[in-house]
Amino acid sequence: MIELEGVPELVDPVMVAAFEGWNDAGDAASAAVAHLEREWKGEVFAALDAEDYYDFQVNRPQVWLEDGVRKITWPTTRLSVVRIGDADGRGRARDLVLVRGIEPSMRWRSFCNEILGFAHELGVEMVVVLGALLGDTPHTRPVPVTGTTSDPDLARTMDLEESRYEGPTGIVGVLQEACAHAGVPAVSLWAAVPHYVSQPPNPKATLALLNRLEDLLDVRIPMGELPEDARAWQLGVDQLAAEDSEVAEYVQSLEEARDTAELPEASGEAIAKEFERYLRRRDGQPGAHGHAGGGATASEGGSYLRDPSGGLGRAPKAPGEGAGESGPPGGRGEDDEASGDEGDGGSPGKDG
Repeated sequence: MIELEGVPELVDPVMVAAFEGWNDAGDAASAAVAHLEREWKGEVFAALDAEDYYDFQVNRPQVWLEDGVRKITWPTTRLSVVRIGDADGRGRARDLVLVRGIEPSMRWRSFCNEILGFAHELGVEMVVVLGALLGDTPHTRPVPVTGTTSDPDLARTMDLEESRYEGPTGIVGVLQEACAHAGVPAVSLWAAVPHYVSQPPNPKATLALLNRLEDLLDVRIPMGELPEDARAWQLGVDQLAAEDSEVAEYVQSLEEARDTAELPEASGEAIAKEFERYLRRRDGQPGAHGHAGGGATASEGGSYLRDPSGGLGRAPKAPGEGAGESGPPGGRGEDDEASGDEGDGGSPGKDG
């Protein structure tokens, strides 16, 4: 029995979830949900029991000191709620239920059932799961974000791709399938992260996911310093790539392939969407007029380059280096169906 004392009745609630691990290349998806929590001051109202779902030799607890007292933080999944007072610029309020945690080590079906139990009790109307995968995409171009669903009606009404993927999956795919069986509309948004610069963070991919979430939910998300972080990230990667002629040549080949493939899609509709986003943001939100391009400098960026053959080029020291998990080695990612040839050996799986 799920008891939700202290949680008010929610207005048109949508659940937005992301999980660190296999489906979170560059920590882009989990960082997007963390951004929403931070900007809208989300209040945590529940946490899943870590004992039920995590292998502590895989995801170890963290010891820290508070006023000289040692405490332990256990790996888990937490739920918070945020109220958007003016979701669409016309005074309409809306609530988001944010789910952020780590891909569980065990009992995935029970894990998903518990998440859906909260969704049912809170009256959630739709579940949006964010993910990120490694792909053959250049860091100098806009981040591709693919929206998929297993519901044909939802795909048609929300202009999404209907998933046809078959193969290994992560918690994102399992949760979306659980939603389908429970009759809860569910959507996955996937950002493609350049495989040669996969070290987290990747603010450019995080920004792209949030932009797509804005369009999907018709809400205005305050971006804060994220656009500037994204620009600095791209400048840092530019500098590293310029120092290695082989990597620079490889990036140029990706740019040419991307530009050729997307030339027919540079339509008036795409331009109109960008203009609509600008109009939504021109009310003066902090950091709202930044572009989705770049993040930390070479010394601050937390990113590294791989040479085109798959070996590491150089790894500048960065805060949090090695903290994320970008996917299993070998094999193509689950996004092959949705994003053409952007899957890459070592990409996290994507489906849904």
